[in-house]
Amino acid sequence: MQIELVEYRPELRPEFERLNRLWLEGHSLLEPVDLEYLREPERLILGHGGQVYFAMQGANVVGTCAAIPISSTTWELAKLAVDPSARGHGIGRRLCETVLAYARTAGAAEIVLTSHTALVEAIHLYESMGFQHAPLPADVRYETANVFMRLTVAG
Repeated sequence: MQIELVEYRPELRPEFERLNRLWLEGHSLLEPVDLEYLREPERLILGHGGQVYFAMQGANVVGTCAAIPISSTTWELAKLAVDPSARGHGIGRRLCETVLAYARTAGAAEIVLTSHTALVEAIHLYESMGFQHAPLPADVRYETANVFMRLTVAG
């Protein structure tokens, strides 16, 4: 499967929402805060120095993932979604690696993420990439989140 990763372009915004809705709705985890990020990535992600990546198979978007700055040294890996027809080909891993590289370049010392225990495949991917489970912060913005993970980035 020939896949090219590209940075955010306005014409790809509908695909960012489509893939994430497919993933989150499939697990009954879609929340209002998700919709805010999915509908306004320019303001809520790119406007703060973050980036959204897309996995392209030809002209088709088959995956997406975002790097969102939390502070100057902490970044969030968020909104990872791969089209069901394209799963099992390492696309999620490539997207995560690209987000980690972007955050490192931007000065991240730590990458964090929130998830849910129902997202078994995603959690296994994060664990395989070195993310460690940690207590859920009190200020987590997702009501359904019950998994918090962090990865310390080597300088």
